[in-house]
Amino acid sequence: MKSSPAASHSRLESLELGLLAVFLAVWLVAILNGLGFLPLAGTLNLDLYRLYSIAAVLGWVVGTIYVSRTQRFTGVPPQRSEGQGVSKRLLLSYLIQPHSCVYFLRTLAPFEVQQAAPMVPVYSFCVYSLFFLVPLTLRAPPRRKFRDR
Repeated sequence: MKSSPAASHSRLESLELGLLAVFLAVWLVAILNGLGFLPLAGTLNLDLYRLYSIAAVLGWVVGTIYVSRTQRFTGVPPQRSEGQGVSKRLLLSYLIQPHSCVYFLRTLAPFEVQQAAPMVPVYSFCVYSLFFLVPLTLRAPPRRKFRDR
């Protein structure tokens, strides 16, 4: 049984709103840590290779989910549906929100490690974005529907 477009739209919004709430909470904790209200530095000793690996895996997985969700909702690939607001909102939410987990893991590193490599959050976002774009560029072409003549 196929669901109606309105039902799939409400499920789409509820999933993305739930993820938005989780990722905004993670950003809030990271900001509170940065302002000194919630000191978390030193609670996790995570080296740079693992952090970049997490960013790469997260980018690839979220990019794949983005392509799948966009094709299922609009019926066309993300680049071809840029005129639709849903695709743009999904792109922004899937590109920015999940990186909060990587940034949060970085704030858990010891303070000395954070001071020794201050550009790591920027580099990890670049790694995440690069791997997020891989599924977008390697997606399957849309299936054509042939009419009988």
